[in-house]
Formats: sequence, C-alpha cells, structure tokens
Amino acid sequence: MRYIQEDLVMKRMNKRLISNKVWKFIFFIATSFALVSLGMLLYRIISQGIGFLDWEFITNFASRIPENAGIKAALIGSLWLMSVVAPVSIILGVSTAIYLEEYAKQNKLNDFIRMNISNLAGVPSIVFGLLGLTIFVRLFGFEKSILAAGLTMSLLILPVIIVAAQEAIRAVPNEQREASFGMGATKWQTIVRVIIPAAIPGILTGSILALSRAIGETAPLVVIGIPVILQFLPTGYLDTFTALPMQIFDWAKRPQEAFQYVASAGIIVLMVVLLTMNSIAIFIRNKFQKRY
Repeated sequence: MRYIQEDLVMKRMNKRLISNKVWKFIFFIATSFALVSLGMLLYRIISQGIGFLDWEFITNFASRIPENAGIKAALIGSLWLMSVVAPVSIILGVSTAIYLEEYAKQNKLNDFIRMNISNLAGVPSIVFGLLGLTIFVRLFGFEKSILAAGLTMSLLILPVIIVAAQEAIRAVPNEQREASFGMGATKWQTIVRVIIPAAIPGILTGSILALSRAIGETAPLVVIGIPVILQFLPTGYLDTFTALPMQIFDWAKRPQEAFQYVASAGIIVLMVVLLTMNSIAIFIRNKFQKRY
C-alpha cells in the first residue's frame, strides 16, 4: 500500500464521482422532460376527448356533425386489418429468423441479407406504402382492400419482427441445443420443442411493438388510397375499409374545433386497443418466462 499515491487516487476518484453526478443529473432531466411531455399530451387528449367518449361514439358511423360522429367503421376496419397483419408478419418473420439463425450458413451472401434486413427496419413507412400501391393494389389487383393494406403493413413491420426474433433465438443458450441433440432429437425437434419456447418472450416483445406501430401508421394507408369515411362494415378481406388512424387524421385536419375533440376521443380508443394488445402479449410472455 505504501507504493500507492493516495492523493492521486483520491483526486481521480473525486473527478469520477463528480462526473457521475453530472451525468446522473443530465439523465434525470432528460427522463423527467420526456415524462412531463408525455403527461401533458395524455392530459390534453383525455381532457378533450372524454366528453365525446360514450357508447354511441363506439357504435355510430362517421358523420359531418361532430355530435353524431362515431368510430364504428374505423374500429372494425382496424381489427380486420390486424387479422391480416398479425399472422402474416409473425409467421413470415419468425420463420425467416429461424432459417437465418439455425439453417443458413455463415457466408457473405447471408451476411448481406442480414444487413439489409436490419436496414429495412429504418426505411420510412411511406416507401412501403408506395411498394404496396405498386404490387398489391395495381399488379395483383386487390384495389383498396383489407388484404392489400394488410400485406403492405406486414412488409412494413416484417424487418422489425425478424431482427427481434433473431436476437431472441441467439439468446437461447447453446447448452440447451446440445442437451436436446444429446437426447437424440433432430434439428427440427430441437427448434420446435426447445428453441422456440425459450425464445417466445423475446419474440412476442418485438412482435407486439411492431404490431403497435402497424395499427397506428397512417402514411401507407394514405398512399394506397384507403377512404376516411365509410357508412358500412367490411364483410371480407377484399372489401374496402377504413382504419382508426385514417379516421383520426381526417377529424384532426378539419377546421371545426369540435372535431378536434372527436379526434381526441378516437385517440383514446386507439390507445385502449394498443394497451389491450400489449397486455395480452405481456401475459403470454410472462407465462412462458415462468416455464423456461
């Protein structure tokens, strides 16, 4: 201990402690600013929209009169849209992640594919809207249908789900794979019975975040040409529909002040749908975390 310069050590420790306190204060201010901004936004939305939020608002169709305006067609349309987006994006995304992590060889081509999938996660949503307009609306002739919008939204969130599923699969310890092989299981049995159940919490977390983005996106729907006002409900996947973001966007851009309050009520409904989706995903994730 006599060879240690205590003055130098204390001087450096004091600098580190001061630096730690400064950065801690900066992070606290940043977090507080974000929480205060979120709280103010929620207060404004709830205070404006709670007066229009009743059962008639849920069961009525859109109207030019704010007091009679409802969100029935948009709410049902969003549920139809998610019934396409969820299975298509999750099945394709998880399957792609399994292939890239468990079957694909480590070479330049596969590394190039992985890199481009990660890059696609940051592409603006309007680009996917243009892609959906070209392929699904015009080339395949799906027109302004639920199927065209659902496939477009699936392309939008597919890279996010693939990347999240890859990370979840990588997090599964190799010891579990080796133990499964040691018991005589095949590659596919190991994936189905060991890897996927252990990776489900991470896969669900990424999937629900991606689906939350899809249900709140407006730009791709605008590019495809989805209408904002409908007086009927869709009966099939090739029918025309409208969605919650489109209806809220139409109300918010109107000059009448009353429609701003109606838009706030629509945002509350959208948040309730998102919270319900998140709650279901968290329940399933916690259930599998206890087992694995």
